[in-house]
Amino acid sequence: MSDYLVRGTAYNGFLRVFAVCTTDTLNEIQRRIDTWPVVSAALGRTLSIGAMIGAMHKGEDRLTIIIKGGGPVGQIIVDANAKGEVRGYVTNPHVHFELNGKGKLDVRRAVGTEGFITVTKDLGLKEPYHGSSPIVSGEIGEDFAYYFTASEQVPSAVGVGVLVNPDNTIKASGGFIIQLMPDTPEEIVERLENSIARTRPVSTLVDEGMTPEQILAEVLGEEAVILGKHAVVFNCHCSLDRVKRALITLGEEELTSMIEEQGKAEITCHFCNEHYRLEKPDLENLRSLIQK
Repeated sequence: MSDYLVRGTAYNGFLRVFAVCTTDTLNEIQRRIDTWPVVSAALGRTLSIGAMIGAMHKGEDRLTIIIKGGGPVGQIIVDANAKGEVRGYVTNPHVHFELNGKGKLDVRRAVGTEGFITVTKDLGLKEPYHGSSPIVSGEIGEDFAYYFTASEQVPSAVGVGVLVNPDNTIKASGGFIIQLMPDTPEEIVERLENSIARTRPVSTLVDEGMTPEQILAEVLGEEAVILGKHAVVFNCHCSLDRVKRALITLGEEELTSMIEEQGKAEITCHFCNEHYRLEKPDLENLRSLIQK
């Protein structure tokens, strides 16, 4: 099953719901940047949430999630858009711990609990929207549930999970977001809480081959009304042209120094690990564009 996402409503329209499978997408990222298991778990959880937040928007809208928890993984950064295109990386992909007391990957220890989540949305307006909230657990899902409530004033339940194979490839990755509409009756809230309390881990549901629709049915105790569905794919928009434009922004003096001291430029994209190399004549051509 290729990765995809669904959005819809449930409980007579009082809930807005999203679910996603990101196993293939996370596998592609793991292959490119060589994340170790606990890092894959942290990044995969964030990736699933990024894809679902992207589905809350339309058109060319884009968003960037940055998690700085003070843990050894460093920053977690995920870009996503309304089309289901996502990418992500971490500062330190090679972090390893023994399993925690519950026999699970110790995401909390890797991410840290002293810091913030920041979500920046480019909605095509004059200025991008910035929202942030403190990290409350380091488990990612709980942190985003708090973010939605504290920063966007939308009470939400967030479940995300990742399973990693012994060879570091991704066995299962996915998640759900359930959001309360304004004036949701208390009995609906209680019903949702009871249903979520009975739900098995998201990673287990994905590993069993459940589709996003089936995940929502499991979480809600009934089928959701699906309003939209689209593929989720890894997409990095780096290119040689973008690299050249970035080098031009360094200015004539910096380019001259690079030409004289190194005679070349080598740049690797954080997101996809694509390597770009420009030789001395290439740099001289870029400098000439500045001089014109």
